[in-house]
Amino acid sequence: MARRALKNWLSEMTAESPVSAVDLFCGAGGLTHGLLQAGIKVEAGIDIDKDAEFAFVTNNPDTKYFRWDVGRKNYSSIEKLFAKDKYRLLAGCAPCQPFSKLTQAIDRHQCWNLLENFARFITRIQPELVTMENVPELAQRGQEVFDHFVDTLEKLDYHVDWKIVKCEEYGVPQFRRRLVLLASKLGELKVPEGRYRGEKKWKTVRGTIGDLPPLKSGEEHPKDRLHVASRLSDLNLQRIRATSPDGGNRREWPEKLVLECHKKESGETYHSIYGRMWWDKPSPTMTTLCTGIGNGRFGHPEQHRSITLREAALLQSFPRSYQFWPPDKKLNRGAVSRMIGNAVPPRLAKALGRAIMEHVALHAKSIG
Repeated sequence: MARRALKNWLSEMTAESPVSAVDLFCGAGGLTHGLLQAGIKVEAGIDIDKDAEFAFVTNNPDTKYFRWDVGRKNYSSIEKLFAKDKYRLLAGCAPCQPFSKLTQAIDRHQCWNLLENFARFITRIQPELVTMENVPELAQRGQEVFDHFVDTLEKLDYHVDWKIVKCEEYGVPQFRRRLVLLASKLGELKVPEGRYRGEKKWKTVRGTIGDLPPLKSGEEHPKDRLHVASRLSDLNLQRIRATSPDGGNRREWPEKLVLECHKKESGETYHSIYGRMWWDKPSPTMTTLCTGIGNGRFGHPEQHRSITLREAALLQSFPRSYQFWPPDKKLNRGAVSRMIGNAVPPRLAKALGRAIMEHVALHAKSIG
């Protein structure tokens, strides 16, 4: 669906929505986009990232973007963004770096305060509905912070449900585990089951990016500058050419291509680095560095290159027409890669939005 047609459709879908939402830590708008597709009216996104504003407002109609530091904002600034006489949904995915398994230190981190601010806004505003998404490690490495968040909701008489979900079961062509929480003052609200359970139903890399024009290392497609392959060094070109198509990895390389760090016993743990994706499986988890072959199994299944920004966005379940960078500005690949990797997959967000809309329909009553 072309971008203009998609925006018009989303506007019509949400014009009379009974739910008014505000998206904290919205980034490029993955969560918002999925909620809009489910029929929820998102009024505004809030994030400190100046690079995300273009993507958020360009792809998500009738929304506003506020570049705010939530730690410095009073709850009333958030509260007044909701529409009147609607069920209010406060949604968000606080930055997860301190809890990720990729983070070595788990000492007190400034990002922990973001969840605490989320809880502060809920306490003061008491919206009828809440959703939160984060890394699974939040319930383990950040258990104290997460337990406090859940306790806060329960003491405010919210019905709370949370679980670790597999994104491939929600139509996302990617192996990705996320912690999802739903809470409601209206009644019991359960995190929905995925509609794509079972390997035969999963969306695959082939079905998602297989029809994109082929590229060489360092090449950019003339009609889509996000479909651009990072330029590989001569040595890395040798490495990916020595990696067999459709799931090959660095264990196939001749000795002269193996990195010194990978020859050590500790390096054996990271056998997926420099690997290729499989055509007929979901992709590995998209990270903020997913367009570099040295950062994971981010090699194209067949072509001698890493995946492109557009391919990464599609594997995150963004529509092909989704725009991440102003056309009149030089593309900042690092910023776009970061936005894509940090995003809530829109298809997961849509499933959560549908569950919320069904819940509201079941418990709807006059408010205001």
